[in-house]
Order: sequence, then structure tokens, then C-alpha cells
Amino acid sequence: MIPVSLSSARPWTVLEGVIWGAAPTWAGLKPSRLLPQQAPPRPLSMGSADRTKHREPPGKRPLSEKKLKKHFVDHRRVLVRGGSGGSGMSCFHSEPRKEFGGPDGGDGGSGGHVILRVDQQVKSLSSVLSQYQGFSGEDGSRKNCSGRGGATLYIRVPVGTLVKEGNEIMADLSCPGDEYIAALGGAGGKGNRFFLANDNRAPVTCTPGEPGQERVLHLELKTVAHAGMVGFPNAGKSSLLRAISSAKPAVASYPFTTLNPHVGVVHYAGHQQVAVADIPGIIRGAHQNRGLGLSFLRHIERCRFLLFVVDLSLPEPWTQFEHLKYELEKYEEGLSERPHTVIANKIDLPQARANLAQLQAHLGQEVIALSALTGENLEQLLLHLKVLYDAYVEAELGQGRQPLRW
Repeated sequence: MIPVSLSSARPWTVLEGVIWGAAPTWAGLKPSRLLPQQAPPRPLSMGSADRTKHREPPGKRPLSEKKLKKHFVDHRRVLVRGGSGGSGMSCFHSEPRKEFGGPDGGDGGSGGHVILRVDQQVKSLSSVLSQYQGFSGEDGSRKNCSGRGGATLYIRVPVGTLVKEGNEIMADLSCPGDEYIAALGGAGGKGNRFFLANDNRAPVTCTPGEPGQERVLHLELKTVAHAGMVGFPNAGKSSLLRAISSAKPAVASYPFTTLNPHVGVVHYAGHQQVAVADIPGIIRGAHQNRGLGLSFLRHIERCRFLLFVVDLSLPEPWTQFEHLKYELEKYEEGLSERPHTVIANKIDLPQARANLAQLQAHLGQEVIALSALTGENLEQLLLHLKVLYDAYVEAELGQGRQPLRW
């Protein structure tokens, strides 16, 4: 008998009417007796297991953090409910040769809390849902067994989240790892074992679990950074942030390119990091909420010192600095008096160098003239930024407070 291989390198032609016990006579066969040539055998590795591995999971996929950051959200109204407590059990001990076992109903488990927790990886409130329900506790059971308590539900929020209930500020989550209990879980019910007393040896009373706390909270995000760049639209703030850090805000030749604040980190020796926030452009009348003024000014409140960026190519650039300080002072008293420096951008343009001397004469203070496009004089800005940061750290330590570490 001719041995046959299950997987052969050459595709043999299958013969019709050939008996395996006899050797085939190849020369005596007619072409009409040959069947069409078949394809090589399919590899055994392509099974149902491999097809299942590449099968798309049913349902909607969760959005990635990169896509969530495209839609910057700094306001959220959230309805939070704590988990309900489990009900108590009413039962009696049953055992052979023990007629009066007594009550042995266990208590219900407590409901889980809903807690807001600061996470540095979250940059916006876009991942926060509009409603959260805590986990409920389990009911009590026999043999005095209490129900399991509900797990704690954590909601990740970014650094600088302000928690309000109505007009009252409840918490200021401005440090990594800060937590706030948004809703308390309900207490578990009592089993009939709890009601055992000398005058009531066989209680049948048990209580249900209490519902969890329900609250409506307003979350408001205020960007936390060491330095905040303030300026009118198209002053070159985003280009400057790209030049001194690894942040990549959008840059274009038209105003209001930046609609959301961006934070870049400047690295210094000794593993020191200074966070610089690019605040969207402010217009005249911003303190009256013109041009989303209040939404932009809100992010300046958490900045420890300010960088006023003026466009040196425009006529009378000192008026930009005066208008910016006026808007900050009208929004919050004392905001414009924080430690600051003036940055004259676009020194590479022809008209800018002629306006530099006039700007310094009107302000009467040091002005850092640079070009974010060409990188001219960026070293002076980085050195002055380090001086402002060191002064801030020294002031915080002098008051017994820990400075912001990025």
C-alpha cells in the first residue's frame, strides 16, 4: 500500500476510481478521468480561537484620554447618590436537639460612599459623568452574618477642582491625592438579633437599610500652575509656551487660536519643574464676561505669579499692559498686584525694536524683549522665571506652607 502524507508540499491530483491497494497506472489514464486540482490544505492554526481573538467587542468603546482632552470642560453639574444600606434579617437559629435557638438574623451592610479624588493624569472635567450611583450593601443573613458593605466609588477629577453646592464652596481640591466625600452611603438595617432583650426573648423585628445621601454638586475647574501667561489675542503666548516647554498648543496667524488653557512644564537643574499656563486671550471688558472673559479669567486665580505678554509690533504697546492690569483688578481685587514680569514678544519684526525703548520708558520697569519664533533672548526669560519661582518657594516656606510641586 502506498503511504499517503496528510500535508504534502506538492498538490497531488486526486484520481477517480483508484483503489488504494493497487498501484495506479499513470500512463493509462485519460485526461477526462482527472478531476480539477484542489487548493493546498488550510493551515490548522486558523481556528475558531484565533477568529475569536480578533473579533470586535460588542457595544460602544470607551473614549481614550486623548480624545477626551479634545473637548475641554471646566464646568460640570453632577448628581451623586450614595449606596443604599442592606436590609436586616429576621430568622431564628435551627439546630437538632436545640429547640429554642434564639434569633440569629444579621445586620445589613452599609452602602458605599461616592468620593471625589484628584488625579494628575486627568486634565479636564470631560470624563466626569452627570450622575453617579454608589454601590449598595448586601442584606444580612442567618447565623448572625452581616451583609457585605458596598464598595467605595471614586470619581477622578483634575487638580484645581472646586466643589460647590448651591453658592457655597464645599471643597477646594488643589493638591494631588486630595479627596472629598461627595455622598455618604446609607446605614445598614438591623437584624432581629439586635432587638434581643430580657423582656423580648424572641424578637421578629428587623429594619430595612437607609437610602444613601443624594446631592447636586457643581464642579468648577481652575487651572493650577506656577506662572500664568496673560495677554491679548494673537500676542504670541502659545508660541512662547511651545518654545520654552514640551507643550504643543495650537498656533495660527489669527486671534483666539487658543480657547482652552494649556500647561507646559519648564525643567531646571536639580529636578525642579515650573508649570506655566497659557491663558486664552483676554479682550477689553473681559471682567464683564465679554468674549468668555470670566471663563478665561477664572484660570488666572490659581497662578502664583504672572507673565504679561505684549505684542511689541503694535503701536503704543504699553497700553496693552495697562488694559490687562485693569481687567485683572476689576475681576478680583489684588490679582494684578501679584509678582509679575513684562514680556515684549515679536522683537524680530522691524517696527518692534523702535517701540521697545518707548515701552521701557512708559513702564519704568524691566522688560524682557524676545522672539518666540526665532528663539532670540529666551535664556533671559528662563532665568527670570527661575527667580520668580525661587521667591515664591521662599515665601511659602516662610509662612509654614508647602509650595506647589508639579
